[in-house]
Amino acid sequence: MPEAPAGTPGIELSVASYNVHKCVGTDGQFDPGRVVAVLAELGADLVALQEVDRRFGRRTALLDPARLAQATGLQPLPVSDLPDGMGWHGNALLVRPGTRWQLRRIDLPGAEPRGAVIAELTLPGRTDRLRVVAAHFGLLRRCRTRQVETVLAAIGQGKAGQGKAGQPTDMPTLLLGDLNEWRLNRARNALTGLEAVFGGVTGGPPSFPSRRPFLRLDRILGCAQAQVLRVEAHDTPLARLASDHLPLKAQVRLPPAQQPARSDLAAAA
Repeated sequence: MPEAPAGTPGIELSVASYNVHKCVGTDGQFDPGRVVAVLAELGADLVALQEVDRRFGRRTALLDPARLAQATGLQPLPVSDLPDGMGWHGNALLVRPGTRWQLRRIDLPGAEPRGAVIAELTLPGRTDRLRVVAAHFGLLRRCRTRQVETVLAAIGQGKAGQGKAGQPTDMPTLLLGDLNEWRLNRARNALTGLEAVFGGVTGGPPSFPSRRPFLRLDRILGCAQAQVLRVEAHDTPLARLASDHLPLKAQVRLPPAQQPARSDLAAAA
């Protein structure tokens, strides 16, 4: 994670989101090694992954944590309730060693099983916390609308939460994931409920399908305290082959550390 130059408020963090399509590439071949190589290309400090586990039967991980760590310097947070799993409803978070964390897993309403991971992170070299929501929304618009409401409530910004939509979040917050919304028309876009916290939701680069992307299914969104400065699709020959989604990568500016870290945060060794 880069340090800010002297006199510059805050720091910049490189983050990414990647739907790995259960490690099946656009050639129909199952190859976790290609996914790991794409993650190494990204060079991000924090990555949200979708579809990292087997879909049927025992939801074991498709990526090898040791191979991930060797290639990228990142390690998965213990999101799965299986010793050989990696995700929650396929969602995983990769962080730098030394990151301290608290985790919460939530189920998302809808016609098919979906979920989100909410992590409060203390990054190496900092004392304050960053909240990261990693999610994979459903295919139906009515389900995505309900899933937006559930996420906002979970971070205290929705009707069922302690806060109120439109108020600032209590800490810098990012939302990363495959949100499955392609509509540019705000009137029909199921994500507009997020705008009170995260700003505009209809923009961003297309990421699907990876060979010739034209749909904006993936998002990296930040609140006022976690400003997303630029977002781009990571479009390389290997990324076009490894999954049917291109990864998104962004630079995020965090404010100067002010809040003390909580003593009960666990550390990623």
